[in-house]
Amino acid sequence: MNTQIRRGNDRGHADHGWLKSFHTFSFADYYDPKAMGFRALRVINEDRVAAGGGFPRHGHRDMEIISYVLEGALAHKDTTGTAAVIKPGDVQRMSAGTGVQHSEMNASKTDPVHFFQIWIIPDRAGHAPGYEQKSFTTSERQGTLRLVASPDGRDGSISIHQDATLSSGLFAPGEATTHVVAPKRYAWLQVARGVITVNGEKLAAGDGLAAEGPGELAIQGMEDAEVLVFDLA
Repeated sequence: MNTQIRRGNDRGHADHGWLKSFHTFSFADYYDPKAMGFRALRVINEDRVAAGGGFPRHGHRDMEIISYVLEGALAHKDTTGTAAVIKPGDVQRMSAGTGVQHSEMNASKTDPVHFFQIWIIPDRAGHAPGYEQKSFTTSERQGTLRLVASPDGRDGSISIHQDATLSSGLFAPGEATTHVVAPKRYAWLQVARGVITVNGEKLAAGDGLAAEGPGELAIQGMEDAEVLVFDLA
């Protein structure tokens, strides 16, 4: 199996005071022609927003946008009429489609919020705007990879307009699982926090790993860790 590691320290970084963000792939003022995304996965931004801060109302088109909160709470509003608060364990998908405007604000006036903003290019342009949010318990994700997003919403996952899946896993030291990457499929593994090994290679928070199938990703916790795994066409 072909794999390539992108270390967290190699990511782009922006510090706006109220927002501290790390960009796995090119985004905004950060541009790296060798890091323009991976298959349909276009953006992985790790954002920390100060208390009372956030992204005021702005627009998007033709993108599947997933928010995944690690700590704190994120308040979402959009022009489809949706208003929700996203907390750890929640996975939110907003399909921008033909056009939507939204805001993402720290729901707290006292505590920061730490979350991942993920963009996936849809299978085609022109989908109707849409929104979906589901919660996944710690026990569902402990020591395993729990499917949280898929094209068909199977197994209680949220649905996305792309031949891609997203799984979330929590790993204590020694806990292990394997993700099989089928022929002509690709995987991106992102360490959200903690330390793991993948096929014996040590990865820490902020690190990402790209893989081309066929093959297996053997994941084992070294410190309490949280991991996101994308499986892509």
